[in-house]
Amino acid sequence: MTQEIHGAVADGFEPVREEFAAFVATERADYEGQLCAYVHGRRVVDLWAGPPGSDGDSLHGVFSSTKGAAHLVVALLVQDGTLELDRKVTYYWPEFASEGKGALTLRELLAHRAGLVGTDTGFTPEELADDRAVAERLADQRPFWRPGTAFGYHALVIGALTGEIVRRATGRSLQEVHEERVRAPYGLDFFLGLPTAHEPRFRTVQPWSLTPEQEAELAAEPPAPHSLSAIAYNEHAAQPTDLPSLPNERAFRAKGPASFGGVASARGLAGLYAAAISVVEDRAALLKPDTVAEFGQLHSVGYDVVAGTHKAYGLGFQATAAAWYPFLGAGTIGHSGAAGSQAFADPRSGLAYGYTRRRFTYPGGAAPENTRLAQAVHKATLAN
Repeated sequence: MTQEIHGAVADGFEPVREEFAAFVATERADYEGQLCAYVHGRRVVDLWAGPPGSDGDSLHGVFSSTKGAAHLVVALLVQDGTLELDRKVTYYWPEFASEGKGALTLRELLAHRAGLVGTDTGFTPEELADDRAVAERLADQRPFWRPGTAFGYHALVIGALTGEIVRRATGRSLQEVHEERVRAPYGLDFFLGLPTAHEPRFRTVQPWSLTPEQEAELAAEPPAPHSLSAIAYNEHAAQPTDLPSLPNERAFRAKGPASFGGVASARGLAGLYAAAISVVEDRAALLKPDTVAEFGQLHSVGYDVVAGTHKAYGLGFQATAAAWYPFLGAGTIGHSGAAGSQAFADPRSGLAYGYTRRRFTYPGGAAPENTRLAQAVHKATLAN
């Protein structure tokens, strides 16, 4: 039985509803997901589908889409003059200099060029939930490549690294700055640290469901236990990390690690990026055009030594147009999440997009349906 599509779209965005309904009709009966978009600060798409108990207010673990919220904070502090991109990390965090890391700049760190994707022995679950504990371990770690000479995705740690710089520069945690300057003023459902009062809205992440072909693929090529990828995803630790289960642990939701611990709805994802680039309900955009351009500028493009494939990054954000959706404008900033979420702001069209789903997508990262959904939203944006 085809699921009912709930919510509304603005005039001219009816094709987006049709595209969402067509996608949902091909999914499992238990599919649960949300799609939201703003154009020039006005909400134009607000759709969801799912079983009883889910709605547009439901909150999902958004994994690395969290990095977008974290690095919006960094962009704000750079814009303020509190942080300087070409300062050495050690200017803010002297202990970081050990093991040959002293020349690394904040700009290089944000571009995934630090070579510090994990530690030799991995993190305990308790450490991984605590950005300060992760940062303390990484300060003493020898990098896995010479800083600045290559780039690779710092999947579980980049928010802890940049968060420690935020803490040293402001005396506040990155999570506190996000709450005070971004989430609370705009009433966004995008939490880096989920309050107990909102726990009933959280929908536990459902593990991926593999086809026989995918199971055979995994069995044929198991991950190397001490590869850069295994280290980056903490798979070599005494207690290897089971990524899909992380948001289902209250400790991770409560502390909101800035690399992967965010909890949000599609409204929260899209609303964050709308606030970043547009006037929203008479509030000025958080970022000036020059700041958006700086953080969206391509900084690391080519072979990602962790992912083992072609990737593109700006500063803290994925270069969403170059990495995912070439129909978007140059300088689009955003970030996807392992369970399938995607969020971005295209400053050239004024589009801000957010998508969440409950069931973890295989093999992780932006769910494939984002291509058709984002393209439908973008096409409607240009036509209206």
